[in-house]
Amino acid sequence: MTYVLLLLVIIIIALMIYNVIIYRRIRNFDNINQKITGLNVLQDFMNTIGEYSTVDEKIEKINEIVIEKYNIKYSTIVMFDGAEYVIKASNVQEQHWEALRSLHTQDIFKDSIQTAMPKYVTVNHEGERLPYQTMEFGRAKSAMFFPLYIDNIYIGYWVLESGEAHAFDKVDTTILEVVKENIIAVYKTISYQNTVENIARKDQFSELNSAEYIYGKGKKIIDKYDTSTVCMFKITNLEEINKKYNRETGNDIITEVSSYIKDSISSEYIFVRYMGPKFAIVFSGIDLQSATEFIQDLKNSIEDIEIEEVLEKNGQKKEKTRYVSAKLNFVLTTYYKGTAIENVTKKLEEYLDNADKTESDINNL
Repeated sequence: MTYVLLLLVIIIIALMIYNVIIYRRIRNFDNINQKITGLNVLQDFMNTIGEYSTVDEKIEKINEIVIEKYNIKYSTIVMFDGAEYVIKASNVQEQHWEALRSLHTQDIFKDSIQTAMPKYVTVNHEGERLPYQTMEFGRAKSAMFFPLYIDNIYIGYWVLESGEAHAFDKVDTTILEVVKENIIAVYKTISYQNTVENIARKDQFSELNSAEYIYGKGKKIIDKYDTSTVCMFKITNLEEINKKYNRETGNDIITEVSSYIKDSISSEYIFVRYMGPKFAIVFSGIDLQSATEFIQDLKNSIEDIEIEEVLEKNGQKKEKTRYVSAKLNFVLTTYYKGTAIENVTKKLEEYLDNADKTESDINNL
């Protein structure tokens, strides 16, 4: 009997050891799966940067990836824009946004912001609600709050929510920390684009957007297509017109050339005043040969237009009316979706800057 009991004890101990080993293997397997998921999420983040044009689209897509890959009920990214807290992405109904963009005022999260440490809150009893909820009971019963920093500068927060109590008890926070850092890295990258999008301005004489428009909102239109043709041209005799006639006549040349081209091209094409006498047109989805043929006709038509000299200058009228025409030098190349369009425009600009001042042609690079 004693031997039987001893054998049973040994079997039980062996089973316990086996269960511990299996548990550890399962946990290791889960950790590996989480790490693989983390790498996949990072890859998806990087793809998002290239595939989507505007900053807002990129942030929204990043949030969707987090929700899908980690099976999270609610995810909200809130950023401080220098004046106020703005919800950049969320799958929560808008009626709850006011509470979500005010989490920084909640005492329960203030320490988290000051220490840059995540904060986990959950309810323990039915009918209980999270501290920051003012008008809701059933939507969220647990939440993870992550303050976001770029180079030790606080920029906002990321909050995950679940409709279940204690939903994040067993979540590997190290993986979420990695995701958080990826969100910060992506936001840091696209924040430069956000700056570019916001500094695009209208030119006074041409009424065209400035060059920054191409790299921001314009790129959303351009990247609908795999390839496009980027064209840049220079009014080569603008400086001469300003000197020989007057700056007012030069301004009229800019206005007339801009107006003629705007009326001649599709709204799908991006037309901007690049800098000084240089202008850029992006023919979205058009191949180089077709764009070149169109430019040939356009160039001939514009250079045939005669602009009347501004007669009145400093209150004095000139006896004889003179006329002047613009001379244009064009250069075109192909842009491929996903590549740096700023490098393309820089290459075209360098060509025009280095070309002979008398050159008036159509060149392909």
